[in-house]
Amino acid sequence: MNNDLKHEASLYLSAHAEQPVHWQPWREDTLLVAKRDAKPIYLSIGYAGSHWCQVMAEESYSQAQTADILNAKFCCIKVDREERPDLDRIYLTATQLLNQRSGGWPINAILDPDTLVPFFAGHYFPAESLHGQPGFADLLLRLAEAFSEQRDAISEAGGALRNKLQSLHPPTLDPQMEDQDLLQTCRQELAERYDASEGGFGQGIKFAMPSSIEHLLRHWAYARNAGDNDRAGLDMVMTTLTRIARGGIYDHLGGGFFRYATDKQWRVPHFEKVLYDSALLLGCYAQSLKLGEDALFEDAIRRTLGWLENEMRHPEGAFFASQDGMSQGQSGGYYLWRREAIKPLLDEKAYLVFETLYGIDRPANCENKWSLHRRDAWRSVVERLSLEPDDAALSLDRARSVLLETRAQRPAPITDEKILTSWNGLLMAGLCQCADVMEEDRTLGMATGIADFLYRHCWEEHGLSVCWQNGKSHEIGFLEDYANTLAGLLELLKRRWRAQDILFARALADALLEHFYDPEQGGFFLNAATQTPNIYRPKPTVDEALPPGNATATSAMIELGRLLGVDAYLDAGLNSLVWARAIMERYPASHCAGLRGLQLTAFDHQIVILRGPSSATASWHQKLTLGLHPWRSCYAIPYEQPGLVPGYLPSLVGADDQQRVTAFLNESGSISGPIRALEVLEQRLDR
Repeated sequence: MNNDLKHEASLYLSAHAEQPVHWQPWREDTLLVAKRDAKPIYLSIGYAGSHWCQVMAEESYSQAQTADILNAKFCCIKVDREERPDLDRIYLTATQLLNQRSGGWPINAILDPDTLVPFFAGHYFPAESLHGQPGFADLLLRLAEAFSEQRDAISEAGGALRNKLQSLHPPTLDPQMEDQDLLQTCRQELAERYDASEGGFGQGIKFAMPSSIEHLLRHWAYARNAGDNDRAGLDMVMTTLTRIARGGIYDHLGGGFFRYATDKQWRVPHFEKVLYDSALLLGCYAQSLKLGEDALFEDAIRRTLGWLENEMRHPEGAFFASQDGMSQGQSGGYYLWRREAIKPLLDEKAYLVFETLYGIDRPANCENKWSLHRRDAWRSVVERLSLEPDDAALSLDRARSVLLETRAQRPAPITDEKILTSWNGLLMAGLCQCADVMEEDRTLGMATGIADFLYRHCWEEHGLSVCWQNGKSHEIGFLEDYANTLAGLLELLKRRWRAQDILFARALADALLEHFYDPEQGGFFLNAATQTPNIYRPKPTVDEALPPGNATATSAMIELGRLLGVDAYLDAGLNSLVWARAIMERYPASHCAGLRGLQLTAFDHQIVILRGPSSATASWHQKLTLGLHPWRSCYAIPYEQPGLVPGYLPSLVGADDQQRVTAFLNESGSISGPIRALEVLEQRLDR
């Protein structure tokens, strides 16, 4: 065997194509060869922007001595986790069970070639011995020897691990908690995790955790609707979003959000930008703006939209996966600044405003350079400098524009230009939410471009593909691809009804039922029944960097089932919610995304359908969508482009009805008669 990654489109895989290790992609013939030759499989799973993946590539995989051991003793397989989320989920979970702790990337696992079950796994292994641990080459020799001499023990341990993996999906159990108690427990657990001094959740490294933020917003809205005021919950949301928008995790010049902050104060980020972080945070900021204007939040949205359009958009409408954190041979080299490099570029007033706002007059915070973050609120800066607000704002805009232009002259981080279906589905939803509060035509245009791209390039006869790159779609899609695209289409349909989008949504729902739904227990499997089986089929429910596919699919199937009156969709969503209930009750705050489905069923879910010419329905739609109402969905279906109209609506309408707005209210399956006055509809909704 030779290194066989040179033909792979993945940026991560192709980066390993010239290494002396005989890397193979994950495919059936490679697995058969390993089994035939009785060689353990060295499986390495990572992604292009991973720092420790890059370190191991340089320290170990590029070294002839280590490569010789890997080639002689193992069958070496490389996997891009973004292209194969099923393998990533399976082997990350197995690694966590083997080591009894959480983990990250790369995942490096030694598999029994007969069963594909790992008997050893970990993450970063240093090239040389460190802290009493053997160096990587020595470790490989020990593992190869263990495989040769302890096959029976390895086989027995593999069977036990497989059983543990299978037990992660418990059978359906009767609820032990009332709906309100479960929701309140989640709220309490989030409060316990909340960092009251700095915002966010946890006391160390800070991830944005948009699923938690969204849940607290929904909880506040439902509580307010019931006559309660969860002010503390809303404060957690607003403080966290403010700290993020002021912190180093947000790119104050170019827009977009970095992966996480390395400190609890949000000052120094891990400088990788991943599409889904910005997609999810756009939605959080947009929903928060429904509660009132906030210049900081608006700036975060506007600049992030600019970053997406200028740096991440494919000419045909979809968006690239990520940008590396490494540049100029340094993590964050593209984004860091020295004071002496800033001052000559700006006029006196612009520099004064910029220095005061971003703390450039204070000690550097990242390797003798500044990672930009606002040290104070804008109003305080203006007052301290005794400037007129408009004048100060112009000076700040001037400074940021000059520095952005200067930064653009630096060697830019590498962009991973693959189009990931699931991430673009998330962005479609986030852009639609932005349309409710600002720049409607721009944001809906971007969301529509995603929908058209996915339908044109990623939807084929065999189904939805996981990604598109270099003019080709790759791999059959997984649960998140279908679920996130369906959820994104529903958000788009709420704001711009198109016949092709509702038909696409129904086709995705049919595929979810046919290929992913578990009719025996409920819930959705990560991989389709038609895909090559592995050691087990995950049914993910826990919130991670992305909302789990089960949560998204459950809510989307409930919404679409009620909208179209299709019992099969609704039943699948409700049954999946029942199945997941026992898991959510054990870890409520780790299932914020899943609890959205519970809220759709525990409270009256209002679906408003407006019929009429699009010009007439626009004003109704705008008024009905003001404010934050997570229990309400509003669809304007123009007569000139009906597409697939819900079957419970009247099929015959007079000519006069087609020229005016007629509303229908679907409250958890109960359908009203036609409502032709906006005031009457508002009264019905506010009851």
